[in-house]
Amino acid sequence: MMELFVPIVVAVISAATPLLLAASGELVVERAGVLNLGIEGMMLMGAMAGFAATLLTGSHAAGLAAAVAAGMSMALVFAFLTLTLSANQVASGLALTIFGVGLSALVGSAYVGQPIAPLPRLDVAGLSDLPVAGPLLFGHDALVYLSVAAVPAIWWYLNRTRAGLRLRAVGESASAAHALGHPVIAIRYRACLFGGGMAGLAGAFLSLSYTPMWAEEMTAGRGWIALALVVFATWRPWRLLIGAYLFGGVGIFQLHAQGAWGLPSELFSMLPYVATVLVLTVISARSMRQRAGGGGTSGAPAALGKPFRPAG
Repeated sequence: MMELFVPIVVAVISAATPLLLAASGELVVERAGVLNLGIEGMMLMGAMAGFAATLLTGSHAAGLAAAVAAGMSMALVFAFLTLTLSANQVASGLALTIFGVGLSALVGSAYVGQPIAPLPRLDVAGLSDLPVAGPLLFGHDALVYLSVAAVPAIWWYLNRTRAGLRLRAVGESASAAHALGHPVIAIRYRACLFGGGMAGLAGAFLSLSYTPMWAEEMTAGRGWIALALVVFATWRPWRLLIGAYLFGGVGIFQLHAQGAWGLPSELFSMLPYVATVLVLTVISARSMRQRAGGGGTSGAPAALGKPFRPAG
């Protein structure tokens, strides 16, 4: 039984990691009142840049740095359009995704099919060899541990620091925060850059660890699932952790079910996205009931998606 249980749980952890990284960054962005639908494009650019840098330099650290830089560069373009030029956030985010898909395919065409060594596992002497607990707790790479550590770190930042309080204030009412002297645009820029960096790391995990290779559109819609996870978590970091592992489990289940039941692979490949639609439907229905009863909007930042331009 354990021989089957441990590999499945390890696979779920790996499948959940890129979702958790990307969704953690997007949660901070949305808590600042900005809606960035370009996660898919940022993840693809991070995956391509991370793979290319690792292949050319032989250094995984250089690959991770390149992935963060690529994600942040994409986020900077989005921030300039929406925060400085006051462009529509939804349209700009969708354009960012389309741009990222095309640019990553163009620049990454020379790297298709080239293998690299995966990210090294952080084995701990004497602990990694323990039955069950060893491979579950001590046999992963640095990005897995970073994704889990990001959850309490973001919770602490948002709830226990002045900077986090200012970010939340900007997400609830940009005009009120501006009236109190808070630099709304600067705060939102920093949030967007953080979200882009996390999305870049999520992409790097796919190309450097999950499947250590580069292929066009290898994110396979994970950026959209990360967006749904933020709503699923009702903008709360701890719920994000649960949601990421739940959706990661759905993805692994569909892979095992394909081999066990012999049904068309396309049917099972739809499962993560069907689950996404169902979760969003349930949350939307609950939100409508709460509004009808005067109970609020399920934790969504009040200024989410609303542009802000300082007077003068």
